[in-house]
Amino acid sequence: MSGVAAVPEYVVLQPTTLCNLDCTYCYLPHRALDRRMPVEVARAVAADVNRWAADNERFSVVWHGGEPLAAGRDHLAALMAPFEGVEHHVQTNATLIDDRWCNFFAAHRVRVSVSVDGPAVRNGQRVTRGGAPAYERIVRGVDALRRHELPFSALCVVSDPRPELAAELYAYFLDLGCDVLGINIEEQEGVNARANAHAESDVRGFWAALVEAWRRDPRIHLREIEYTLRYAGAVLAGTADGVLPRRLDPIPTVAADGRVFVLSPELAGFTDRRYGDFSSGTVRDTPLAEILAGAVERTPWLREFLDGVEGCRATCPYFGFCGGAHAANRYFEHGRFDVTETDHCRNSKIRLLEGVLDHAANR
Repeated sequence: MSGVAAVPEYVVLQPTTLCNLDCTYCYLPHRALDRRMPVEVARAVAADVNRWAADNERFSVVWHGGEPLAAGRDHLAALMAPFEGVEHHVQTNATLIDDRWCNFFAAHRVRVSVSVDGPAVRNGQRVTRGGAPAYERIVRGVDALRRHELPFSALCVVSDPRPELAAELYAYFLDLGCDVLGINIEEQEGVNARANAHAESDVRGFWAALVEAWRRDPRIHLREIEYTLRYAGAVLAGTADGVLPRRLDPIPTVAADGRVFVLSPELAGFTDRRYGDFSSGTVRDTPLAEILAGAVERTPWLREFLDGVEGCRATCPYFGFCGGAHAANRYFEHGRFDVTETDHCRNSKIRLLEGVLDHAANR
């Protein structure tokens, strides 16, 4: 892995900063404000994205953070209109989904991913702005998706990973009907300052138990487990060097105001006396392709981050699996980018791989 690629595999766009929920673990700093992306920002992004999409078999535009549906159907449709040949995705809390939204998803061929943390008892942190539980509204949205026979993914945040939780969660998502499941152990980032250190045995046991539950009934794709198994298979085949990309995908996030944030959307909305506002430029002034091509020079913190990646490469036996600790986790846990190990990489990379290997060893 060397540097940052100039062409991404997908882009993330923030149609509005607003979220109608107030989840206690959310990282977004401006989720109470309705700052909507102007259509001219979407047009500026599409100018380069359409060219990339024409050159690739698949290119995704992900609408995410705050709650994309809070922008409204008409505005979201206007933002999508400039894009050609792309696959649209939306990450949503599902509370606003009804029959009209389902018709919108079908008409625009939008792939939906729902944020939900398991059964009602596991969703205590997902609350409305008035502090009321949001779970029943989430379920109504999911029911609408199923009624319209729209496939959907699910994203689950786990704040207290323990072995006994894994089977419960997996059974819930099997019943929910999603076809892909991603598991995020809660992270200390953005405005969520809660520490996320956990006992090694608990986290490692959680991942091992999750593999066990999945192997008993692998009807849905389990994102983290399947990636780990592919990596383990590549190691055994002697092809592990081909698992990580040669250059980091910049994963550009275009904020509602047009600023571009590479690698970590969680940095949007923050400033630091050393690093400025963390952005690499704005598409209002500079084409996205040009911003990404000069990202290292344009972004004060990025060179420091790449030094940290090299530190991971030199010191961590798990580097071939994860490619180095994520930028936002380095910053929000340690206040800088050239550190190496973080609680996030311990929970969601190191213990993940160890848990999968524990399961394999005990079969």
